[in-house]
Amino acid sequence: MRNNITVVGGGSWATAIIKILCEGNVHIKWWMRNVKDVEHIKKHHHNPQYLSSVEIHPSKVKPYSNLKEALKDTEWVILAVPSAFIQQSLQGLSAKHFVGKKVVSAIKGMIPEQNLLVTDWMNEYFEVPHEDICVIAGPCHAEEVALEKQSYLTIAANNLTLAESYAAMMRCRFIFTSALNDIYGVEYCAVMKNIVALACGITHGLGSGDNFQAVMVSNAMQEINRFVESIAPMPRDLSASAYLGDLLVTAYSQFSRNRTFGNMIGRGYGVKAAQLEMNMIAEGYYAVKCIYELNQKLGVEMPITTFAYQILYNNASAQKEFTILKNKLR
Repeated sequence: MRNNITVVGGGSWATAIIKILCEGNVHIKWWMRNVKDVEHIKKHHHNPQYLSSVEIHPSKVKPYSNLKEALKDTEWVILAVPSAFIQQSLQGLSAKHFVGKKVVSAIKGMIPEQNLLVTDWMNEYFEVPHEDICVIAGPCHAEEVALEKQSYLTIAANNLTLAESYAAMMRCRFIFTSALNDIYGVEYCAVMKNIVALACGITHGLGSGDNFQAVMVSNAMQEINRFVESIAPMPRDLSASAYLGDLLVTAYSQFSRNRTFGNMIGRGYGVKAAQLEMNMIAEGYYAVKCIYELNQKLGVEMPITTFAYQILYNNASAQKEFTILKNKLR
């Protein structure tokens, strides 16, 4: 029996997810905003903008530019657009469009200005029950999926049966999957690892080396633990790949857009200039503000988040903030 799936988003991660799912028995409706890209995929069977080496199987994937049409007669909806654009992407939809559907967030970010996790936002604005929502986590860069490098994903949900069902759909010859019931811990860690990668990039751009980055990452794990335990307490093993693994790959990898963005800031780029040159979204930029503002109520000690916030949002001197940060790490 075929799984009917709608994938929302036209970027590299959406393309990678489609490649993974196409290893199984699926029928995918793929929505993207750019009409020209939709027509290109129909004709040439690859995404002209991202991961263009990935073949899009016409027997399994049908591209759409009309989201309401793409959502008809589907069981699963995979959200794979940057958090800053999810509200715009779903504009014009209402709760009725998600009735009876399972929603999977592949977005490792928060809703800007509202400081909401994507799962909570879908529940609040589209009335999707928490029991019908899961998230994709783990150290898995889209570029390596395109190359079929062995990767590991964790599917987290309050409803473990739901997580296991979707994990089975994502499991294939080059992707190993597992299920977890710590949806909030996984989601907050996925948001915060982008902040850490961005901060690592800034310090690297300022001239720090591998020794300092190792200290940064180990301190970051403690910072993440303090925050997550404060906002979503429950027993969890943060050394698991869904948490620590995702942090490590984002902080160190050449494919990490958050590290790249931070490195540009450390080298003297302004925020707008760095965003324009990258032409890709660094989720960490928005995450810094969301987590910093949430922490104003919690009062958790978060020197790395504060370091990034002061530079990105208060126009503070990166070098001065680096000096302050160095004295707080151990």
